[in-house]
Amino acid sequence: MQYRIDAKSGNKLSALGFGCMRFPRRGIGIDLDKSEKLVMEAIEKGVNYFDTAYVYGGSEAALGEILHRNNAREKIRLATKLPHRQCTQYEDFDRVFNEQLKRLKTDYIDYYLIHNISDMDAWRPLLDIGIDKWIEQKKASAQIRYIGFSFHGIQSGFMELLEAYPWEFCQIQYNYMDETNQAGRAGLRKAHEKGLPVIIMEPLLGGKLAAGLPKKAEALFSGANAAMSPAAWALKWLWDQAEVTVVLSGMNAPGQLADNIKAADAFTVGSMSDNEKETLEKVKAVFRESYKVPCTGCNYCMPCPNRVSIPGCFNAYNMSYASGFVTGLTQYISATNALNPKGTMCVSNCVKCGLCEEKCPQHIKIASELAMVKKRLEPFWVKAILKIVSRVMGQGRKT
Repeated sequence: MQYRIDAKSGNKLSALGFGCMRFPRRGIGIDLDKSEKLVMEAIEKGVNYFDTAYVYGGSEAALGEILHRNNAREKIRLATKLPHRQCTQYEDFDRVFNEQLKRLKTDYIDYYLIHNISDMDAWRPLLDIGIDKWIEQKKASAQIRYIGFSFHGIQSGFMELLEAYPWEFCQIQYNYMDETNQAGRAGLRKAHEKGLPVIIMEPLLGGKLAAGLPKKAEALFSGANAAMSPAAWALKWLWDQAEVTVVLSGMNAPGQLADNIKAADAFTVGSMSDNEKETLEKVKAVFRESYKVPCTGCNYCMPCPNRVSIPGCFNAYNMSYASGFVTGLTQYISATNALNPKGTMCVSNCVKCGLCEEKCPQHIKIASELAMVKKRLEPFWVKAILKIVSRVMGQGRKT
């Protein structure tokens, strides 16, 4: 395993971090046995940075149980996040933090983040209710070792936040398709100049840079190096940069873990050739043509009060351009349960209430984009067919 130094603390952090938002699931809950095997295999292979959050349904509790069962807490650096929107008064900080300690079965957090701070307008209200005093107390008691923030916003907001508090690390969304989006490369370099370790989230853009590439992009990668997977290309691009400290990956299968560990060992600063960089530029051009909505499938927008499968709709919409209309429509029918006579999660359920847009870390204009999904994947003839098939299925169930 390759390790990179956290310049603020001197800690050696594994270049590959385990993002726990996408633990394997069984039904609506986390599959603890499968998750345990992955976590312990990762630790055995040298992964020592694990990232979760208060709002990752069941993730903190699952990780805490796994570490407790295996007496592994001291083998890792544990990161979790404060849901600042749930904190409207000073007492809320302790209420949330104490619950996190209980879930994680620990008495301290190594790397604690203020979750999804997008700009100064989000940070100032927290200062007004005393978050700086609270952080100081937690650090003095060693319950929080290092304080940072995760970011989804525009680059100017990130630059302001870097100067707003003596942060000790930060976490940004960054991949070869987000080089100029959000904090971007300029934000990455600015944080590095200030001595902050930078943790990377969404290195594969919610899996789209691994399994959801347009066929033309896959052909470009294969032609340049058939032995390297699309995911490996994306990871190599990141680890080629000295400013990147840890790359988080939401691994939920043994094969993903094995491939990523292999890549983390092989891809170091300066390992990407000029020819490989040229290939990536061509892939980026193809990707921009095919993918219309920058949804990462984080599910922050869910649940929708009208049961629209928002990430599923966007994934199907993008797939309809990247892999063809029939593939996209098939994906749409599956993701929205469109043939269920008792109720679907189709885009036509959207009433443009706007609740989802308030939660979206990508700042997607969800209602407007869903209208485009409806236009492409629910034209009148598709709706008519779905209605007929749904009615027939409903009658079949009755008999």
